[in-house]
Amino acid sequence: MEKTKKQSLFADLGLVAVAFVWGSGFVASKNALDSMTPMMLMAVRFTVAALLSGFIFRGNLKKVSKETIKAGCVIGFFLFTAFAAQMIGLQYMLAGKQAFLTATNVIMVPFIYWAVKKQRPDQYNFVAAFIMLLGLALLTIDFSVGFSFNPGDTLTVLCAFLYACHIVVVGIYSKQHDPIALTVIQLGFAAAVSLAYVFISGEFTLVIPVPGLLNGLYLGIFCTFLAFLGQTVAQKYTNSTHAAIILSLEAVFGSLLSILILGDNFTSLMFLGCLIIFVGILTAETKWSFVKPLFLKTKPENPEKITEI
Repeated sequence: MEKTKKQSLFADLGLVAVAFVWGSGFVASKNALDSMTPMMLMAVRFTVAALLSGFIFRGNLKKVSKETIKAGCVIGFFLFTAFAAQMIGLQYMLAGKQAFLTATNVIMVPFIYWAVKKQRPDQYNFVAAFIMLLGLALLTIDFSVGFSFNPGDTLTVLCAFLYACHIVVVGIYSKQHDPIALTVIQLGFAAAVSLAYVFISGEFTLVIPVPGLLNGLYLGIFCTFLAFLGQTVAQKYTNSTHAAIILSLEAVFGSLLSILILGDNFTSLMFLGCLIIFVGILTAETKWSFVKPLFLKTKPENPEKITEI
């Protein structure tokens, strides 16, 4: 029992670290865009992550099938397009604001899964969707100039939708193929497409200022390779609901770091929008199962069962 508690504690700390690193990725991306184009940044990020994962997990690629390669490329397509929309959109908006907009993907997932697998979302998902729309309105609409949208907002909402599609296809294909092989292939696909684009467009360059290069390496090593690996390992020792609560802190960390490091200036309406979206995320991901035991009049016969909802 003591060993299990220690494992759970380390898993929680690991997930907090993952959420923090992912949140810091918005700041690193914003800084890196001062030195290179969005697509060049993606080429650096995904090439580093693909090379690292390919080398470390090369054993998983020895007997990979054509079906696994196809599945990995489909996943990689959504990963690439989501990041492309995110990086281009980040040029026009605050990094902290984008962190919360991107996080709305978790609310979109059940509805996309509904369209694909015909499994209707539950009442919590519908409530979360309504909450998300309210939060999005407060966070993105500039009421002072007649309900105008920033182009970065539109691209980031598209990014959230594409991330949601990515999550759905990962959930489908990971049950049919080796998840590690899929991870390596999708990173390789995103790297290859990014490199092809920068070569064809003429954006490719080896002359990158040191700050931009360091931010790009940080994104590739920590925010992509190590963060995904850390999440996979940590979630072996905790339940999905618990992990979802901790990982949803990514948006909070992203916003706080953008304020502290980048000097982002949030209005009171934007703060309220962020708070409402965070409530929506918790509603969709946890269904508030972590507070239900507090309202039980009698102690359940098997208290541990509740924590595994």
